[in-house]
Formats: sequence, structure tokens, C-alpha cells
Amino acid sequence: MVFSSLLFLFIFLPINLILYYMIKPREWKNAVLILSSLIFYAWGEPLWVTLLLFSSVVDFFHGKIAEKCRGSWQAKGALISSLVINLGLLITFKYSGMIVDSFNSLTGLSLQSNGFSLPIGISFYTFQTISYVFDVYRGEVKAQKSFFKFLMFVSLFHQLVAGPIVRYKDIANEIENRVFDKKVFAQGIERFIIGLGKKVIFANTAGEIGRTFLEGDYSRMSASGFWLGMLLFAFQIYFDFSGYSDMAIGLGKMFGFTYKENFNYPYISKSASEFWRRWHISLGSFFRDYLYIPLGGNRSHHIRNILVVWFLTGLWHGASWNFVLWGLYYGILITIERIISKYINFNKVPGIFGYIYMFIITIFGWTLFYFEDLSVGFTYMKGLLNYSFIWDTSVEIVMMNNIIFIILAILCATPIPKKLGKTILSGMFKLKLNGVYDYIVYPVGLIGIFIFTCILLVGQSYNPFLYFRF
Repeated sequence: MVFSSLLFLFIFLPINLILYYMIKPREWKNAVLILSSLIFYAWGEPLWVTLLLFSSVVDFFHGKIAEKCRGSWQAKGALISSLVINLGLLITFKYSGMIVDSFNSLTGLSLQSNGFSLPIGISFYTFQTISYVFDVYRGEVKAQKSFFKFLMFVSLFHQLVAGPIVRYKDIANEIENRVFDKKVFAQGIERFIIGLGKKVIFANTAGEIGRTFLEGDYSRMSASGFWLGMLLFAFQIYFDFSGYSDMAIGLGKMFGFTYKENFNYPYISKSASEFWRRWHISLGSFFRDYLYIPLGGNRSHHIRNILVVWFLTGLWHGASWNFVLWGLYYGILITIERIISKYINFNKVPGIFGYIYMFIITIFGWTLFYFEDLSVGFTYMKGLLNYSFIWDTSVEIVMMNNIIFIILAILCATPIPKKLGKTILSGMFKLKLNGVYDYIVYPVGLIGIFIFTCILLVGQSYNPFLYFRF
């Protein structure tokens, strides 16, 4: 089940909210959340609920040992055991096929992989439970005494299958003491609708248009066709994943939880380092706090540390070597930027050069990311550089037919619409018409977006969630 489905919007979510708020005792509210989350997860893959439950049991008890024996070898043993079991599960179910295929390629053998299908969301909930044991071990949070409350933390359907990565310490108080606030609930509805609009209106449309170029005949495509195709994929993946994160944050607010932001307009960045401070923030902060800093951070071997982190960042995204290269690509760029920054003050460089630089490296980066077959990916990169055949009529036709959508996608990937809304609101305050905006204009706009997305969902057959496979 996905958020952008009519089943979720008109059956699962309403029933869930009604049951949750009909029941008064918090223990029963928790039970509703646990049961509904397990049903949500099991809808597509009932078998892998057992893996989720197993992971929850393992880290619940490892957390208790880490707290009870803090400072002793038993606590360190619990942390190491948690890492071995969790990463072992991740390697078995996500990376074993890649390992076997790579071994076969190197040795000429034909060993068979385990043939497991990838459990949805395993990368997200595994990192959440690892961070929990780490934080308990370091004394940053108390171990949860109730297994069912811990299971609720792990399984919350709002962010279970595609993030953001939620740390236990960020919602520990809300697990115990959350209260209903109608203003926060309304903010949750608003955020959910905005995320739904990003996903259905922008991500799906960009993906559908982009397939014309990404899956076309490369021998007949001009350089502009290659650039337009990857630009549309850049829109698709951003609006897909940031839209999902918005919906998750909105759902959290509806149920009394506050999840941290996961995106901050990454396409307005002027460097690779800035891009990754704005893109998938929860993943970047996880690797920073639990890998980069423990390895030594900027204090020692920082280049090695950066490359290790970015190797694993790429690998986290998928069991294929193109993701590893994509991660190392950004690791190398960030390293080069750090070296150059010793001699050049980037703040004094005109912003236009930063935007051009980021546009180019982002397009090439997404090309590495998109094509799991590296030979096809490198062919596509050659097409991006084919300046002997720059333009063709097919690009012109697609551009003219979708020019309004492309302009809106560019604008909505920046803070401009938000700033424009604030400008309108401040103008209405001066005219003492702020109530018109708050109670009429904005709510009607949100309702319009919701109705429009539902109409699109009825007619759309193309509705993937890209980050489900990670």
C-alpha cells in the first residue's frame, strides 16, 4: 500500500484516524497504531512482517542490555551483536545477490544467489533500530521498558517503508506523552496534501514525460534530449521522495508525532557539500553521527572518512555498483571542494557559477543513479556530451507541449512559491484581510490540490514510489 493510492486515502487512513481518536486510553491508541502499521506493511509483503518483528525483538533486548550494563564489556557486546545481526540481515536480504553476481563475474563461476525479494523499507527500519541501540549505549536516551511501545516506534506506518529515518530519541517523549492539538492536526493535513501534490502532480508527470527520452532510441536522440530526459528524472526523484517525506511528516502530526525535516530545497545548492546538507537530511545525519564522527570526522583521516561514508551512502541506496559509483562520485566532489576551499572563498564567487556547476554535476550524478546497467549509463553520458547533434524537433515538441509544467516544476523545487505566499499574506495583513487568506483562500487551494490529485489518481496508471526499493 502506498500513500498516493485511493485505497489509502479513502479507506485505510480515515478508518485509522477514526479508531485512533475514538479510543481514549493511550495504550489502546498505541495498539491501533501497531496493528494498522503491521497491516499497512503486510499489504504487499505479509511474509516480511516476521523480519520486522524479529528485528524489533532483537534490538529491544539489546537496548536493555546496553543500558543495564553501560560502561562494561557486556554493553559493548550488545552493541556489536546488534550491529552484526542487523547488518547481517541487511546483507542477506539486500546485498547477497550483488555479492554473488560480483563473485561470479570475477571468478567465472555460476553460483546461485538466495533469490530473496527485497523486504520493503528494510534499509530504513534497520537504521532506526541501530541508532536506538547506539543512543542507549552512549547514554543519550533511556531504554524503552515496553516492547509494544518499541514496536510502535519501529513500525509506525507514517515513515516505515520510505523514511525519513526517525531516531527514537527524537520521538521518545511523544511515545509516552503525545497530546491532541487541533492546530498541529490541521498542519498535518496541510503538509500531507502538499506532499501528495508533489508526488502525484509533479513526480508522476515528470516520470511519464521523461520516459520518452530515458527509454528511447539513443542513436536518434540529440544532446538536448539526453539533458531534458535526465532533468525530468531529477524532478521525478526529488518530488517523489520529498513528497513522501512531506506526507510522512504530515501523518506524524495527525497522530501527535513530530518528525524532522528531510529536504530543504536541494536544487538551489551551489556545491555538492551544500546539496547533501539539503538532500535526504535524515540519512546524511545518520552517517555523520554514527560513522563519520566515530571514524575521526575532520580530526583525522578525513578524506578516508568521507570516502567510506560516501561508499556506504551509495550502497545504502541499492544493491548495484552504479549506486556505489554514484556515492563515490559525490564523495570525491566533496573532497575536491574541501581542498579547493582552502584557497578560494566560495562565498565570494558569483552565485550563478555555483548554480551552473551544480546543475551539471547533478545531471551526471542522476545518470549514474538511474542506470543500473553501467554500460547503458555511460552511453547516456556520451549522449549528454554529443555536441555534434545538439537539438532535434522531438525535444522542441515535448518542451512546447509541457512548458507550463516544466516552469512550475522548476519554481516548486525552490522556495519561491513559499516566499510568494508569505508576501501575499503580509500584504493581506496590511489590508486587514488576513482572515480571507487563512480561512478562505488557502484552505480552498489545498482542497483544490487534493481534488485534482484524486482525479489524476483515478486516471493514472503510472504511480511508482522510487524510494520503496531502497
